[in-house]
Amino acid sequence: MAPFLKRVSTSSSITRACSGLTSVGMTPLKRGGRFCNLSLQSAGPILRHLVEVSTLPKNLLREPASRGWPLVLLEEPVRCPEADDRQGTTDLTAVEPSLEGASSPVPYRCRAAAGNFMLDVYDLLSFDNPDGGVWKQGFDISYQDNEWDNEPLQVFVVPHSHNDPGWLKTFDDYYRDQTQHILNNMVVKLHEDSRRKMIWSEISYFSKWWDNIDEQKRDAVRRLIESGQLEVATGGWVMPDEASTHYSALIDQLVEGHQWLERNLGVKPKTGWAVDPFGHTPTQAYLLRQAGLSNMLIQRVHYTVKKHFASQKTLEFFWRQNWDQDSSSDILCHMMPFYSYDVPHTCGPDPKICCQYDFKRLPGGRISCPWRIPPQAITDNNVQERAQTLLDQYRKKSKLFRTNVLLVPLGDDFRYTEAVEWDQQFDNYQKLFDYMNSHPELHVQAQFGTISDYFEALRKSTGMDPVGINVGQLALPVLSGDFFTYADRDDHYWSGYFTSRPFYKRLDRVLESHLRAAEVLYSLTLANIQKYGQPNDYPSVDNYKLLTEARRNLGLFQHHDAITGTGKDWVVVDYGTRLFHSILNVKRVIVSSAHWLVLKDKQTYFHDPSNPFLQMDDVQPSQDALPRKIIFEVHEKPRLLVVYNPTEQARMSMVTVYVTTPKVRVLNALGHVVRAQVSAVWNDASHAAADVFQLSFVAQAAPLGLSVYQLMEGMEPRTEAAKYMFLQDGRQISVSELEHFRQFYQQDAAPVHIENPHLKLSISTATGLLEKMRLKEDDSEDLVKVEFVLYGTTSNKDKSGAYLFLPDKEATILLNECVQPRKTMAKLPLQANFYPMTSMVYLQDSSGRLSLLTAQSLGAASLKSGQLEVIMDRRLNQDDNRGLGQGVLDNKITANSFRLLLEKRSSADENEETAPYSYPSILSHMSYMYLNHPLISMAVNQRSDNPSLTPYSPLSASFPCDMHLVNLRAIQSKEEGGGPSEQAALILHRKGFDCGFSNRNTGLLCTTTRGKIHLEKLLTDLKVKSITPVSLSLMHTHNSDADPQEISLKPMEIRTYRLQLS
Repeated sequence: MAPFLKRVSTSSSITRACSGLTSVGMTPLKRGGRFCNLSLQSAGPILRHLVEVSTLPKNLLREPASRGWPLVLLEEPVRCPEADDRQGTTDLTAVEPSLEGASSPVPYRCRAAAGNFMLDVYDLLSFDNPDGGVWKQGFDISYQDNEWDNEPLQVFVVPHSHNDPGWLKTFDDYYRDQTQHILNNMVVKLHEDSRRKMIWSEISYFSKWWDNIDEQKRDAVRRLIESGQLEVATGGWVMPDEASTHYSALIDQLVEGHQWLERNLGVKPKTGWAVDPFGHTPTQAYLLRQAGLSNMLIQRVHYTVKKHFASQKTLEFFWRQNWDQDSSSDILCHMMPFYSYDVPHTCGPDPKICCQYDFKRLPGGRISCPWRIPPQAITDNNVQERAQTLLDQYRKKSKLFRTNVLLVPLGDDFRYTEAVEWDQQFDNYQKLFDYMNSHPELHVQAQFGTISDYFEALRKSTGMDPVGINVGQLALPVLSGDFFTYADRDDHYWSGYFTSRPFYKRLDRVLESHLRAAEVLYSLTLANIQKYGQPNDYPSVDNYKLLTEARRNLGLFQHHDAITGTGKDWVVVDYGTRLFHSILNVKRVIVSSAHWLVLKDKQTYFHDPSNPFLQMDDVQPSQDALPRKIIFEVHEKPRLLVVYNPTEQARMSMVTVYVTTPKVRVLNALGHVVRAQVSAVWNDASHAAADVFQLSFVAQAAPLGLSVYQLMEGMEPRTEAAKYMFLQDGRQISVSELEHFRQFYQQDAAPVHIENPHLKLSISTATGLLEKMRLKEDDSEDLVKVEFVLYGTTSNKDKSGAYLFLPDKEATILLNECVQPRKTMAKLPLQANFYPMTSMVYLQDSSGRLSLLTAQSLGAASLKSGQLEVIMDRRLNQDDNRGLGQGVLDNKITANSFRLLLEKRSSADENEETAPYSYPSILSHMSYMYLNHPLISMAVNQRSDNPSLTPYSPLSASFPCDMHLVNLRAIQSKEEGGGPSEQAALILHRKGFDCGFSNRNTGLLCTTTRGKIHLEKLLTDLKVKSITPVSLSLMHTHNSDADPQEISLKPMEIRTYRLQLS
């Protein structure tokens, strides 16, 4: 079996018909156990051309205007806005691209950043796979013996142990069996010899170990760090996946790790270390740079790209954001040249030789060399030959780089567990180093080092600034772009994991959204409590502990074998259980915080955890089940409903709750009746529930605010009952329990129409899927066609698994009446054309754009012009030989969630086709926000006396449309007890947007302000006590002469401030 897949496309009649009016919500349905979702697909002869879209990386799939639609895959935040603040005006309806010094009359646009784009690299490569000899995926390397006579080779051997926080075992089992022993031995063995070094990166493990060791051992660790023997690299909670993760969760796990380090060790990481994520995104590079790191290392990059970079000596480069106008986002990056990060693939090009220098594989041990030549312990008799053989590998490897400084990692998964391995590796290598260093005729200086030792020496050798990027004449090239989709050999593209275990990819976003909502509400509550004094029992410490646990569970799930869906079944359940418990816990934080904020008389606040004042409107029964709606009893006495808007924009959005009567009145806080609709709740296709009804109304919600509504039983003309139409199709249909609703029956197969003031949809009665869209603004119509298709796996020995997608042929149709033939491209196989869709994907031409916004990360492709495919689920009977050792058979019913947005270009941009970036419209950003951060409804508990509640509005106005509040995250107190301090981290992101789309009738309740916010003026009752600009994860404080109250962000920028409200 293989992926269930949704295919979307649209005919080019869309060129007449784009509009920023209305997005179409997608409702999951279940058909016969298959996972389905609403989507689009084109009819008509317009789907002609398929260009080699596949040759481009994830950032941008694009084709010339003459050929129809480019596909752009977006992964925020790394997209280009207008070059400076020309995109912003005070009134969104008046956004005009402006001209400045342009020699031709085209709208002003970002100039391309200097340097090379991965787009161009992919164009150059033929993606053939010739046998390279001992370096199978590379080429033969030679050198002259005298090359190092004037400047000796400087070798840094960097011991490391890659500890997956869950994969074949759970996080706790790995810790118990391996990780704690690695760290315990590290303290002893590094102390034995000051020349020994080690790096560590996963703080999830390090913090667990720290909690279990005594103060004497902690002091020993601090001394190792101070002496430079132990380095913390990256310092995030995990080494995250870079394809399926959302940037806000990447930030969160980085902040969690760096805050832990600041509190416990006073350490500030300088260098990123990412040896195992399956492809790399410039978003991660940007976040590391914003956090104050200067260098980074990556490993899993397509073998053809590695070979090309090695041949050009560009494996070390400054990685720059596509949209960056100068070098402010640059970070120095080292790409490892060979197949893997293990010892056979790190000392040089010949794994048969390098394996002989992995002294854990000495004869008599548990692992050996697959090339059948074992390592030899180093003695006086063999040291000369062994050192020269190793030096030959070092020299060959160094020929792939521009300097005489060489990095040689020494480690693998869960290495250095036993004391004997420390001795085997460190003692034998020290003998080799001593020999090399004592023979000046070899012209080499070799030593153990940390990753930052290496980068410091590299920078020194090129005359660079020791940590920054002020390099004068760049000694190394500049590169922009990303490294997806990864292949490690042959046609083995790792595009399967973009969708594997989609239930948990969705659950990840549910926790992400609820955690952010809880963080913001909690921080506002603490500030409010300070303002009102402390006569209450608000559980600030308990809530902070729940938030901390949720941050860590979400952070753990960003690991590259967690959100990717590439762990063992029981490990997936362990992750799912952690996510599930944290969703329950952050809901407790939201409920107790909202309770305090809406209470008119704060003195009456009473916290009862077993009987909370407010009750959420849904509950998830277990880690692998979909949430169920709670049924609210409604009587003549008003039942109060509190609605929380977690976004920084005022909005009008639909609220839907389940109630016990069809006769309901809805009143707002002023006592005015609100228009509402009552619908049936269906037990199955023909049986409605007799005692449960769905109540829907449009709530008006202040930014970050809490609205209050009353529900009461009674007849109300402004509450309408839904109408139901049944398609008989010649058969007799009997429907029960519908006496409260009007019903009518349709005999023929004419399409069903659904419409609102902006839009009319035609839906097929045969399939229940969308067929046409009519936009009322200009009465234009688009043909659409949806089909569900299935890929099988290949009959070759290597088959699809959790990581790999190896389809047998083009997809076959599951649910429709025709299939379009697909042309296979010569240059790349079909599976190479799938990319991770983290937030949205769009098809566009010169006059319009169709965007698919997503609330979960999935794999997506555009294999034909005007067509989109999104892989919805995967079921795999077999392993794909990447270490997991099982297939993927634990499928769950998954409520994937999407929005479809059709927009009309109001101004064409001639540079659009050639720019190395693209970005969404403001409306698209907003729709994405609403989809991923829905309103949260809570009802006052039946058992509570109806106290006096008042709406809560912390802001006097919406944030500017392009300013996103990524988080307002309470910072832990330095005092014992694990409670909050009086400060919070305010993290803001200014979104880049395309001004070329119509802003008429968008319904947006915000403006843009050229990236400026005056925070105190936006707050209603709180004051800013202090605000300090800091690095992304609060490690470094930025000195600034500017008024700290006036926040100013460049387009695309993410900034953090240390904020104290009072």
